[in-house]
Amino acid sequence: MVSRILVILDGAPDPVRAWTTSLEAAATPALDALCAVGTVACVRTTPDGFAPGSETGIPVLLGAEPAGPLARGPIEAAAADVPIPEGQGAWRLDLLHDDGRRASEDEVRGRVPALRGQLSRHEVVPLRGHRVLVVGPTRPELRRCEGLDVHVWPDGATLAPALGGGDPVGHVGGSGLDASGRPVTLVCGPGAAAGIGRLLGARVVIPDTATGDVDTDLDAKASAALLALDLGDDVVVHVGAPDEAAHRLDPRAKRAAIEDADARIVAPLRRAADAAGATLAVTSDHGTCPRTGRHDAAPVPLVVAGRDLPAGGPTRLTERAVAGAPVEHTPFLAGALA
Repeated sequence: MVSRILVILDGAPDPVRAWTTSLEAAATPALDALCAVGTVACVRTTPDGFAPGSETGIPVLLGAEPAGPLARGPIEAAAADVPIPEGQGAWRLDLLHDDGRRASEDEVRGRVPALRGQLSRHEVVPLRGHRVLVVGPTRPELRRCEGLDVHVWPDGATLAPALGGGDPVGHVGGSGLDASGRPVTLVCGPGAAAGIGRLLGARVVIPDTATGDVDTDLDAKASAALLALDLGDDVVVHVGAPDEAAHRLDPRAKRAAIEDADARIVAPLRRAADAAGATLAVTSDHGTCPRTGRHDAAPVPLVVAGRDLPAGGPTRLTERAVAGAPVEHTPFLAGALA
């Protein structure tokens, strides 16, 4: 069986409204060319009863749909290589201004001493941007810290017990990526995608210059993906920039992030897939509105191209173009790419 490549453009779709969406506005010649020879459809990444987000959408795409809403703390701990002692838990905190704006990384780090004072029984680890990881014996009961609101993510299920993950060179469990019998390499930045991959048992590669933000090094990600493909692995590449730009309420930056990924990720991986006879898919884990910053639960556009796969569907990977297309409900790589 040939190798499979999956590119996840985090938050790339917009909710379909009267305005032109980010995917419609972006110049994406590599994606357009892929749509011309591939199957274009939709994939459901947010099951009923779940909130849209990477902690749900990425496992669904990897064929490991969670049994219930996931706790974000264990994912962030796995991403940051922070152990959770037996009998303790992990929680993600978001620090926000009164108007809902995310606190800056400098603002968060300036409040870490106060957080540690308020949570004296816990380990407090600043993450990227507005995010903080807290590990300790009890759920943090905290609403404010030095003029900022503190949002504690809810408890929930974890990936490790359900899938038996955690082997850094193993395979994703269940009916997902291990169907091919090959190792899975996930190339990503230092964020939730890394934690999800580690908990599921994928081999996670974080290039030194990958930031998980709009300034990430896409060329380094492409190089890492090509090396994994040369080794015969199935490859997943996560690009977080569209989602980060949307959360900053910056439609231009989101469009630019999509165009950048098209040129520096999709184009070289398409050339490599054609040369190796591999299957290439491009989709997203959820939508994110660049006008509100909110995630969207609608099915997301999907294109799959490869040897012996028929061409069909719309000629562009946009929300409106796939509105009437079939919706995939099976585990992504076990279904659409098997």
